[in-house]
Parts: sequence; structure tokens; C-alpha cells
Amino acid sequence: MVTVNQQRFPRKRTYLMCSPDYFAVEYAINPWMDVTTPVDRDLAVKQWDRLRETLVGLGHEVHLLTPEQGLPDMVYAANGGFVVDGSVYGARFKHEQRAAEAAAHHAFYEAQGWRFIAPSETNEGEGDFAYVPEAHGGLILAGHGFRTEIPAHAEAQEALGRPVVSLRLIDPRFYHLDVALAAIDDENIVYFPGAFSAASQRVLTQLFPDAVIADDEDAMAFGLNLVSDGANVVLNSEATRLAGKLKAAGYTPVPVELAELKKGGGSVKCCIAELRH
Repeated sequence: MVTVNQQRFPRKRTYLMCSPDYFAVEYAINPWMDVTTPVDRDLAVKQWDRLRETLVGLGHEVHLLTPEQGLPDMVYAANGGFVVDGSVYGARFKHEQRAAEAAAHHAFYEAQGWRFIAPSETNEGEGDFAYVPEAHGGLILAGHGFRTEIPAHAEAQEALGRPVVSLRLIDPRFYHLDVALAAIDDENIVYFPGAFSAASQRVLTQLFPDAVIADDEDAMAFGLNLVSDGANVVLNSEATRLAGKLKAAGYTPVPVELAELKKGGGSVKCCIAELRH
């Protein structure tokens, strides 16, 4: 089990976010999206601003991607690519409604002068890829079943030179890996077993015997869709039970209210891509 009250040390992170200036629920491509539920865009921007301010307040650097009209899901910046050691494996979205987002992300990384690997396979960036740099020498955990296709896992491994562990998602509510699992420091994770196939659960148990285990209530509150700097865990304020579990494991929960953005099927992590230099 996780060592209780172990001292945790934060590490400065660099993130990419995109303001929800054009956020709306105009189509339904996951079970959380309901086109009949109104979205308060001003409130969405306010909540997003608070999230950005929270990250900056914790000492992290936040880059901003310019939102584009006609791309209401662009606020979910995690889906536009996956970055490890300054190399970027680009995204290729499953749904045509989001396809144009990939080019905006590509342009950002090109402007940064980073090595960009264009994908041939369907994948949704950090939505379905998580990096745990000190676990077993540096592991990429990769989800499939709803959005990202399995051949993208092999493509990511070739692009980034890190071993990739494929995990099958089986519950449509947890359509991306990042709503079911998150790295909480450089060697450990938190996850909801029920989102994964029995075989994938066994793999996770073997790789991460000390993981923090979330339950259905934690997952339904979008608690797993979090970002952590190794000590401070920024998570959806509704996920109070998970916050308690993380606190017991020695982390500092930092709750953020993101009710409006949850209407699109995302929370904290969906709004944030990590730029690993």
C-alpha cells in the first residue's frame, strides 16, 4: 500500500492551455455531452481562469494556445499532442468535429522549435497517453477502446523511444485514459479499476502495486482527470472522497470548480497538456 504521510516534493511543470472563448456543447461525441443542456460560457471562462491561476500560483508555467471559432472543444488542450523530452507525437482525432484542432497544436509546437512527429494513426494525445518517468525506467501508459487506436501505441513508442503499455478501456463513460487514470508523481499513479478490462487491471496491479485506487464515485466526479506536480494534486472539487485518499497518501489536494467544462466531458486534466522539455 501507499506509504501514509510520506513527504512529497513538488516539481515545476510547464503546461499548455486554451481558453474556452468558443466553448459550447454543439454535438455529442461522449456520454457526458448533452446538446439540450445549456452552457454558461462566461462561467466556463471564469472557472478555466481560476484553474490557470491555480497552476501559476503553485509555481508552474502556463503557455496559451489561441482558441479558434468553430472548434468548441479546443479548451481540452490535453488532446492535441503528447510530449516527452521535447519530442511531440501529434494528435489525429477520431471525430471530424475536432479534427482541425490538430493543426493548431502542430503550429504551436513548430513555433516552439520542438521535434514534431506527425501521426499516421488515430490518437488523442494526452487524452489517451500518460507518462510515468521513473516507473520501470520511464513508461508510457496508453489507452484504447474508444478513441485512440492500438496501432498508435506502437507509433508513439517509435516516435518517443519509450516503452508503451497498452490498456483497454471498457466503459464508454471513461472514453479516454485521462478520465480513468493519472500519474500522481514520477513513479506512481491513481486509477479506477472498473474502467479497464480484467487483463489491463492485472497489468496495472503488477506495474503499480502501490497505486492509489479510486472507486466509481471518485471516477464519476471526474476525480481522476487531475494534474499533479508530485505533491500538489489539482482535481475537480466534486471529487471529495478521492481528495481524502490522496491526502492520506501524503499529497495535498487542490480542489477546483469546473462544472461548466464537465458538460463537455472533461475536467482539470483535459484542459491541460504537459510540455515535458
